[in-house]
Amino acid sequence: MSFQPPVTLSDAEIAAVRASVVFEDAHVLVLNKPAGLSSQGGRIKANTLDDLLWAFARSNGKRPHLVHRLDRDTSGVILAAKTKPAAGFLGKAIQSRKLTKTYLALVETPPPQDQGVIRRALLRQEIGRESYMRAVPDGTPGAQPSESRYRVLARSAQGALVELEPHTGRMHQLRVHMADLGSPLVGDARYGGALTFAGRKAERLMLHAARLRFPHPEGGERGVEALVPDDFRTLMAAAGLVAPERSDQAGACSS
Repeated sequence: MSFQPPVTLSDAEIAAVRASVVFEDAHVLVLNKPAGLSSQGGRIKANTLDDLLWAFARSNGKRPHLVHRLDRDTSGVILAAKTKPAAGFLGKAIQSRKLTKTYLALVETPPPQDQGVIRRALLRQEIGRESYMRAVPDGTPGAQPSESRYRVLARSAQGALVELEPHTGRMHQLRVHMADLGSPLVGDARYGGALTFAGRKAERLMLHAARLRFPHPEGGERGVEALVPDDFRTLMAAAGLVAPERSDQAGACSS
């Protein structure tokens, strides 16, 4: 008798999640999450990415599990562990801040400098059923120290393409840090971002997890990239923004 997963997936869902695989081996699974898909939980009654991982379940009922999350409207690289030892290994790596995450974002108001480091404590607040983060002075009770790096990759009269790297992993960290800098992310209504860009409507938060570097359970490190989605590229093109060329291939995994 074959194993039946507790989540029923349609053929289209199975095909879509399998098509999103960027890298896979015996220990890890890396996917390019589309915007609009929740990583886990959430109040929307639809299958999450964690649910969709049942598409990779084995006959013994074992299936991959996510080891970190992306916001619902953020696209890009997300990592899952295929075994319990791999999950433990990667969980410790995250706690030790050994994962390097690199994002791309669009902003209407470019940062004042071409690059820099933002160090601002963040305080979580609950407003109704929603959770928000707020930049506050160091030492504020309940606040967490937070640090992000930014670098402007391209500018135009319409805005800028910015590379972001969180050095800590707070909720909404990049979004709040950039808003505090005066450069909220396009499409980020929660934190003051423009809802149009270069004369076009921004349908969602313009934040993409482009690259991830992580220690591998078998030793060494792996670097993975996820292709920038079409909606992001369309707004870039409308604003006349061109990303610098990279020598390595998007979607490839390197040691």
